[in-house]
Amino acid sequence: MAISGFFPNSLYVASVGVAAVAALVLGVLNWLVRPILIILSLPINFLTLGLFGIVINGLMLELTSVIIGNSFEFSSFWMAMGVAILMSLVSTIIAQYFRRPE
Repeated sequence: MAISGFFPNSLYVASVGVAAVAALVLGVLNWLVRPILIILSLPINFLTLGLFGIVINGLMLELTSVIIGNSFEFSSFWMAMGVAILMSLVSTIIAQYFRRPE
């Protein structure tokens, strides 16, 4: 929801409820579909040193958009990949912040 505020013309989220449903759908897709895509794309992922994972994350966001419908839309696939990169960066920063000291 916060990322959609930064890109109002490129990412449309109708409400907080839609964002919650989209998060749930994305979680289920990441649990069921993403492992299959990662296994199928191992050769290209190896050749790109793991950067193809960003494309897979963008695909998962686009698939979420298709499942949710008009309440959750990206203007293009490139925007979905940009959001995937931003989500990865924010997730990494949050994980580092809450990491337990060793």
